[in-house]
Amino acid sequence: MSKDFNIDEVVQFIRDSSPSTSIYIGADSERYRGRDEQWYADYTVAIVIHYDGNKGCKVFGEVTSDVDYDRRKDRPALRLMNEVYKAAQMYLDLEEAIGDRHVEVHLDLNPDYMHGSSCVVTQAIGYVKGLTNITPQIKPEAFAASYCA
Repeated sequence: MSKDFNIDEVVQFIRDSSPSTSIYIGADSERYRGRDEQWYADYTVAIVIHYDGNKGCKVFGEVTSDVDYDRRKDRPALRLMNEVYKAAQMYLDLEEAIGDRHVEVHLDLNPDYMHGSSCVVTQAIGYVKGLTNITPQIKPEAFAASYCA
């Protein structure tokens, strides 16, 4: 299953925006059991385009489904890193259009060890920073991932 958007439309929308527009890219996922009793995950990537950084916004989103191979539901490292990969790839796909605009990558990860998503925080931050040269935001600052995606 895939519910996606036209990347060219997103690129054009960003290019048509002012240089003071901010871009926020976030990803999240949800695990579910399919009819075949196998585990799957819906991955949502959201792009929030905040007009001039102080007005309304336009949100684009994409949902894709993949098999979830994580064995531990309480520490879903593979699924969480897939979210990270998808957010970073979306940034790379939009990087040229973004130009000098303010941009943030948001990850739906909680640094508190009491939460399962803490198992990949260091790895995820390093991956995004190494690939994009952007230090990603994590909970509670990651609104594009936690609330939008």
